[in-house]
Amino acid sequence: MSAWLVYVAIGIASGVAAGLFGVGGGLIVVPALIYWAGFSQHMATGTSLAVLLPPIGIAAAFEYYRNGNVDVPAAILIAITMFLGAWIGARLASHVSGPHLRLMFGLFVCCLGVYLVYGAYERLG
Repeated sequence: MSAWLVYVAIGIASGVAAGLFGVGGGLIVVPALIYWAGFSQHMATGTSLAVLLPPIGIAAAFEYYRNGNVDVPAAILIAITMFLGAWIGARLASHVSGPHLRLMFGLFVCCLGVYLVYGAYERLG
Protein backbone atom coordinates (compact mmCIF):
# COMPACT_ATOMS: atom_id res chain seq x y z
CA MET A 1 0.00 0.00 0.00
CA SER A 2 1.35 3.44 -0.86
CA ALA A 3 2.41 5.76 1.94
CA TRP A 4 -0.32 8.31 1.24
CA LEU A 5 -3.03 5.65 1.55
CA VAL A 6 -1.57 4.60 4.90
CA TYR A 7 -1.60 8.22 6.06
CA VAL A 8 -5.20 8.67 4.88
CA ALA A 9 -6.26 5.53 6.77
CA ILE A 10 -4.48 6.75 9.90
CA GLY A 11 -6.11 10.17 9.54
CA ILE A 12 -9.61 8.76 9.15
CA ALA A 13 -9.21 6.29 12.02
CA SER A 14 -7.77 8.87 14.39
CA GLY A 15 -10.31 11.50 13.33
CA VAL A 16 -13.21 9.18 14.10
CA ALA A 17 -11.62 8.23 17.44
CA ALA A 18 -11.06 11.91 18.25
CA GLY A 19 -14.65 12.77 17.46
CA LEU A 20 -16.04 9.84 19.44
CA PHE A 21 -13.73 9.65 22.42
CA GLY A 22 -11.53 12.74 22.42
CA VAL A 23 -8.42 10.66 21.61
CA GLY A 24 -6.44 10.20 18.46
CA GLY A 25 -2.92 11.59 18.66
CA GLY A 26 -1.09 9.40 21.08
CA LEU A 27 -3.43 6.45 21.19
CA ILE A 28 -4.09 6.05 17.47
CA VAL A 29 -1.62 8.05 15.40
CA VAL A 30 1.59 7.07 17.20
CA PRO A 31 1.08 3.27 17.12
CA ALA A 32 -0.29 3.44 13.56
CA LEU A 33 2.73 5.38 12.32
CA ILE A 34 5.05 2.88 13.98
CA TYR A 35 3.36 -0.31 12.83
CA TRP A 36 1.70 0.71 9.55
CA ALA A 37 4.17 3.30 8.26
CA GLY A 38 7.42 2.04 9.81
CA PHE A 39 8.23 5.23 11.72
CA SER A 40 10.59 5.24 14.69
CA GLN A 41 9.05 6.01 18.09
CA HIS A 42 10.53 9.51 18.07
CA MET A 43 9.42 10.25 14.49
CA ALA A 44 5.90 8.96 15.23
CA THR A 45 5.62 11.08 18.37
CA GLY A 46 6.91 14.22 16.64
CA THR A 47 4.64 13.69 13.63
CA SER A 48 1.64 13.11 15.91
CA LEU A 49 2.33 16.38 17.71
CA ALA A 50 2.57 18.20 14.36
CA VAL A 51 -0.81 16.70 13.37
CA LEU A 52 -2.42 17.99 16.55
CA LEU A 53 -1.84 21.63 15.68
CA PRO A 54 -4.96 23.78 16.11
CA PRO A 55 -6.76 23.24 12.78
CA ILE A 56 -7.30 19.54 13.45
CA GLY A 57 -9.64 19.83 16.41
CA ILE A 58 -11.57 22.94 15.41
CA ALA A 59 -14.50 21.22 13.66
CA ALA A 60 -15.05 18.64 16.41
CA ALA A 61 -14.55 21.17 19.21
CA PHE A 62 -17.01 23.57 17.56
CA GLU A 63 -19.65 20.84 17.32
CA TYR A 64 -19.20 19.97 21.00
CA TYR A 65 -19.28 23.71 21.89
CA ARG A 66 -22.45 24.19 19.82
CA ASN A 67 -24.09 21.50 21.96
CA GLY A 68 -22.93 23.06 25.23
CA ASN A 69 -20.22 20.48 25.89
CA VAL A 70 -17.07 22.60 26.13
CA ASP A 71 -15.84 24.30 29.29
CA VAL A 72 -13.96 27.17 27.62
CA PRO A 73 -12.02 28.43 30.69
CA ALA A 74 -10.88 24.86 31.46
CA ALA A 75 -9.89 24.29 27.83
CA ILE A 76 -7.83 27.50 27.74
CA LEU A 77 -6.01 26.73 30.98
CA ILE A 78 -5.30 23.14 29.95
CA ALA A 79 -4.08 24.29 26.50
CA ILE A 80 -1.67 26.81 28.01
CA THR A 81 -0.25 24.38 30.55
CA MET A 82 -0.21 21.55 27.98
CA PHE A 83 1.99 23.76 25.80
CA LEU A 84 4.55 23.91 28.60
CA GLY A 85 4.15 20.23 29.48
CA ALA A 86 4.59 19.15 25.86
CA TRP A 87 7.84 21.09 25.64
CA ILE A 88 9.12 19.48 28.86
CA GLY A 89 8.05 16.02 27.64
CA ALA A 90 9.74 16.51 24.27
CA ARG A 91 12.96 17.57 25.99
CA LEU A 92 12.83 14.47 28.21
CA ALA A 93 11.97 12.15 25.28
CA SER A 94 14.99 13.33 23.32
CA HIS A 95 17.19 11.77 26.03
CA VAL A 96 15.43 8.36 26.03
CA SER A 97 16.18 5.60 23.52
CA GLY A 98 13.46 4.60 21.06
CA PRO A 99 12.86 1.12 22.56
CA HIS A 100 12.64 2.54 26.10
CA LEU A 101 10.25 5.25 24.94
CA ARG A 102 8.06 2.66 23.21
CA LEU A 103 8.04 0.53 26.37
CA MET A 104 7.02 3.52 28.48
CA PHE A 105 4.27 4.38 25.99
CA GLY A 106 2.98 0.80 25.99
CA LEU A 107 2.89 0.69 29.78
CA PHE A 108 1.06 4.01 29.86
CA VAL A 109 -1.59 2.79 27.40
CA CYS A 110 -2.03 -0.51 29.30
CA CYS A 111 -2.41 1.23 32.65
CA LEU A 112 -4.86 3.70 31.17
CA GLY A 113 -6.85 0.84 29.66
CA VAL A 114 -7.04 -1.03 32.99
CA TYR A 115 -8.13 2.15 34.74
CA LEU A 116 -10.87 2.84 32.18
CA VAL A 117 -12.17 -0.74 32.16
CA TYR A 118 -12.20 -0.92 35.97
CA GLY A 119 -14.05 2.41 36.25
CA ALA A 120 -16.64 1.36 33.67
CA TYR A 121 -17.13 -2.00 35.39
CA GLU A 122 -17.67 -0.30 38.76
CA ARG A 123 -20.33 1.98 37.29
CA LEU A 124 -22.12 -0.93 35.62
CA GLY A 125 -22.23 -3.04 38.79
